[in-house]
Amino acid sequence: MKRDINIFEFPLNLGLTKKEHETEPGVRKLPDWLRKFDFHKRIGPQHIFRLEAPEYAMDFDKESGVKNADAIIEYAKKQADLMLKNYDKSTFNIILGGDCSILIGNAVALKKLGNFGLFYLDGHTDFIPPQLSETGGVAGMDLAIVSGIGHEKLTNIDGLKPYFLQENIFCSGNAETDDEEYVSQVISSNIHYYDLDHLRKNGFRKTAEFFLKMTAEKKLDGFFIHFDVDVLKDEIMPAVDSRMEDGISYDDLQEMLIPLIHHPECFGIEITILDPDYDKNGFYTQAFVENLIQIINNKED
Repeated sequence: MKRDINIFEFPLNLGLTKKEHETEPGVRKLPDWLRKFDFHKRIGPQHIFRLEAPEYAMDFDKESGVKNADAIIEYAKKQADLMLKNYDKSTFNIILGGDCSILIGNAVALKKLGNFGLFYLDGHTDFIPPQLSETGGVAGMDLAIVSGIGHEKLTNIDGLKPYFLQENIFCSGNAETDDEEYVSQVISSNIHYYDLDHLRKNGFRKTAEFFLKMTAEKKLDGFFIHFDVDVLKDEIMPAVDSRMEDGISYDDLQEMLIPLIHHPECFGIEITILDPDYDKNGFYTQAFVENLIQIINNKED
């Protein structure tokens, strides 16, 4: 990759509901964990920016129907400010979570810059209203929020609703297809939806090319990639909050991400949900780092 790279660290875990055995979700350790395995050093960013997250809580907000709404909104505003303050169109941004709720702050920043597309690569759709959520965790409904579904306090920060137009979003990789009510939410939307089976049939590279064609035809100001590592097969990435047995391989990931990441209109990529607490010796993380660096560094002609 010839473009300069900035890394933003957003170690937020307020979008997840902790499990019984947990003190708090371990995803907040992700940036430091990747640093331990030389990700930052090998990427060689121009700058590293970090926004410390508030302490973990599980405060249910009756008004919005989700947990930690006010703290997530406050953090999202600070995220957006930090990103915009350090924005350079010629720079590629790698954003390390945290959980998927960091998408909100990134989305607010992008909306302030223009009309962007979103390639949402995730083992779940995260496209449900609060009343369908079993946990009230924002990380399970972040795609809905950034496309205007949910309470105004989350979906309309600074009067910017929607942060992404549904017709400018590709939702790819969902493996949780058994729940009809869950899946029907995204099917009935204007989002371009490719569940795991559809993604395989359509082809990983072809799906990325479809997305790039859409962004060009609509003359969007750019696009952003959301990459939740739970889209990967459980056998290669079990260190996640909500495990799914099926998923994509690293070869599949490379086919899809290389044309997207190396496109000049790609603002950047956010990486979420890898939990170091579930990979104590770093076995899965080392393989992840190797593959991710290969994708970022190996531009195809």
